[in-house]
Amino acid sequence: MAAWFFTDEEINTSKYMITGENAKHIRVLRMKNGEELTLVTPNGIQHDCAVAGVNQDHVEVDIKESYPCRNEPDVFVTLYQALPKGDKMDYIVQKCVELGVGRIVPVMTARCVSRPDEKSLKKKTARWRKIAAQAAMQSRRGIIPEVGECVSLKQAAMLTRENDKTVFFYELGGESVKDILAEKPKTVGMFIGSEGGFEEAEAELVLSNGGVAATLGKRILRAETAPLAALSIIMYQTNNFS
Repeated sequence: MAAWFFTDEEINTSKYMITGENAKHIRVLRMKNGEELTLVTPNGIQHDCAVAGVNQDHVEVDIKESYPCRNEPDVFVTLYQALPKGDKMDYIVQKCVELGVGRIVPVMTARCVSRPDEKSLKKKTARWRKIAAQAAMQSRRGIIPEVGECVSLKQAAMLTRENDKTVFFYELGGESVKDILAEKPKTVGMFIGSEGGFEEAEAELVLSNGGVAATLGKRILRAETAPLAALSIIMYQTNNFS
């Protein structure tokens, strides 16, 4: 299976020069002339390539075929994730990217135990973005999902107005995802709480901005399990696991 890389620019030529970390990675893989690799550009175009030359600071490739990447879900899901404790967010970012999330927005809620200062949060966000990029390469995504800056619950609730549907997974229960997504949307927002869940006022705020309370069943899931279960259900209900 061809190695998978992302570029930060579009490609409109039959030859391309890879530099930076991607070139370094290719050298580490000891790829040789003629070996195949895939480049995906920011506009979602997949370019099937063959290595034409490996140099000290760059790698030359021949573009064999170009077409829209077919690996992306046809529903764009934004995860609004309340900050969990420890390094659980690393795991959530990695696995949600693998499962097809389109964007991740960290959220600070009233019951978040983890409350990093601005400097620490900046470092964490940079790490999450790197994890997202690595997971996108590993799972052969057509995009690198964005990991946004951490926002307040109030800010996140306002952002949900951009979505066709917003699913608020609430520990006190709600509708089934199947019913909420009976009519397939193009964009979905999903709210997941931290270890302590959401306060009633927070739930009311999201619901007043168009969110719909949803349930993940009778069992209580861990903070790092809930987003994976929720996203999997959404992908299944929108026929993106077929």
